[in-house]
Amino acid sequence: MFKKVLIANRGEIALRIHRACKEMGIKTVAVHSTADSDAMHVRMADESVCIGPPSGAQSYLSIPNIISACEITGADAVHPGYGFLSENAQFSQIVADHGITFIGPSADHINVMGDKIAAKDTMKKLGVPCVPGSDGGVETLEEAHAIAAEMGYPVIVKAAAGGGGRGMKVAETAEDMDTAFRSARTESKAAFGDDAVYIEKYLQIPRHIEIQVFGDGKGNAVHLGERDCSLQRRHQKVFEEAPSPIITAEQRAEIGKTCAEAVAAINYIGAGTIEFLYENGEFYFIEMNTRLQVEHPVTEAIYGVDLVQEQIRVAAGEPMSFTQDDLVPRGHAIECRINAEKLPEFRPSPGDITAFHAPGGLGVRMDSAIYAGYRIPPYYDSLIGKLIVYGKDRPEALARLDRALSEFVVEGVDTSLPLFPMLLAEPDVQTGDYNIHWLEKWLDRTFDT
Repeated sequence: MFKKVLIANRGEIALRIHRACKEMGIKTVAVHSTADSDAMHVRMADESVCIGPPSGAQSYLSIPNIISACEITGADAVHPGYGFLSENAQFSQIVADHGITFIGPSADHINVMGDKIAAKDTMKKLGVPCVPGSDGGVETLEEAHAIAAEMGYPVIVKAAAGGGGRGMKVAETAEDMDTAFRSARTESKAAFGDDAVYIEKYLQIPRHIEIQVFGDGKGNAVHLGERDCSLQRRHQKVFEEAPSPIITAEQRAEIGKTCAEAVAAINYIGAGTIEFLYENGEFYFIEMNTRLQVEHPVTEAIYGVDLVQEQIRVAAGEPMSFTQDDLVPRGHAIECRINAEKLPEFRPSPGDITAFHAPGGLGVRMDSAIYAGYRIPPYYDSLIGKLIVYGKDRPEALARLDRALSEFVVEGVDTSLPLFPMLLAEPDVQTGDYNIHWLEKWLDRTFDT
């Protein structure tokens, strides 16, 4: 087992990893920018190293600085969390080349799944159902028109190197294709340094369902059911739950088995998430995230496992601590992402937190690294915490969430907290009758945006 893990991240996920390590008797190293010198993960870790100025490019994305921090502290493993370098194949390989263990998948797997075209081709070969679309990248506007005409509109043009909703443009008709194709390529080039795009059939009212998988790198893998992440704004998840209100046990077993067999076939190691659009009873693969997900706590709640500790175990060469037969979902869990944002514009709201009180009680978990007196810096993602609730069933989880939200206090900055009681009052949310377009339409109606 590792003696010292360097956490190559910040915020709530860095603190989450520290806690997992602490329970396993592993020392931790926090890296931080000058803007994060007073951050909670820095205060809690056994050691800390400043790796650069506030800019993420000069600190949390600086591979040389992180490797230097490993060498200075003698860390024998690196956990990348999510975001930043977590799905950077070059970083994974450089860590390994320095004789340090990367707690995550191999560089090859990150590379393949990071290229959406290669990922889709790989998953097709492994028997995973995929959205109908182009065979590989689409290089010219003429080719885009021909493919879309054959497939039938509407279609979506997507960045091959994309993620987080960037580089995705819908063409409802042939007249829309010129703008969609050019803007998707431009946005992809600006965001990812790569303007390669592909085209898929645009599903009208799908849900976003993702399957949590886990492999030991030796041909063994399991699935831990699904998460429903359909409540989204601009392709950014806002509210996640497990299990999905609409997936049956039979569907879960079938798609879960397909996904577990796929990652076992490629000797995948660690946590991964296979994401699907789901419509009319059918699953359509869209991408695989080769890292821990923001919403992993809802899976932990209903399966009673610690996914971060499991990542650490298999990275150290130990066998998985559970088999598929051990993984039986119980109850229902919901996560709300709390951002430092001003509604209804969802404009980032950095600043000083003057008061903070996290909700508690049975079945309530708060993953956050903020505290009263903490200053939220303006340089990073606006996520400041995740409220996770668990109940014996969905109605109890919803009631518990409503109660927990009423206890939650954050003062000094604007947050997205007021959004969630409003959502819980909606009949569609109460019944689970929503899709990936529901939230944006609701926001337009509610705030007249």
